[in-house]
Amino acid sequence: MIQRFIELGEGYSDLYELIDLSKRAEQRVVHFLALHSTINERNVTSCAVVLAPTKPGDFQPIYICREGIPYPHEKPNERYSMFEQAANSLHKSVIELNVKPSTAFAEKALYYQYVTGILRLNHFIPPLQ
Repeated sequence: MIQRFIELGEGYSDLYELIDLSKRAEQRVVHFLALHSTINERNVTSCAVVLAPTKPGDFQPIYICREGIPYPHEKPNERYSMFEQAANSLHKSVIELNVKPSTAFAEKALYYQYVTGILRLNHFIPPLQ
C-alpha cells in the first residue's frame, strides 16, 4: 500500500478545498486530524483528512493544510471551527496529536515520513505491507 501526504497549502483558502474534498469523498473519509506544533514560539495546527485506500491500487491519500492555522485552544478561530463542523457533519471526531514542526526537518519528505510513522504507530493508518 502506498500512503502519501498531498499538501494543499497552509490552511488559508485551501482549507475550503480540504473541507469540500472531504464532503465529496464522504464514503472514503477515515479520519480528520489536527496536528499541533510550535514554530518560532507560535503554536500552529495542520488540518488533515485521511481517506480509505483506493481499490484497486491500494493508494491511501492524506490531504493536509500544513501549519497555517493558529492553535485553536489558545484562541478559537473560524477556520478550525469550519474543519470541526465538517468532521461533525460526517459523524467523525477530530483526532488531535502534538508533533514536531516541519521546520525541524531538513526536507518536507522527512517530516511526512515522521508523521506517517506516528499515524501508523497509533493505528490511524494501516502498517506498511
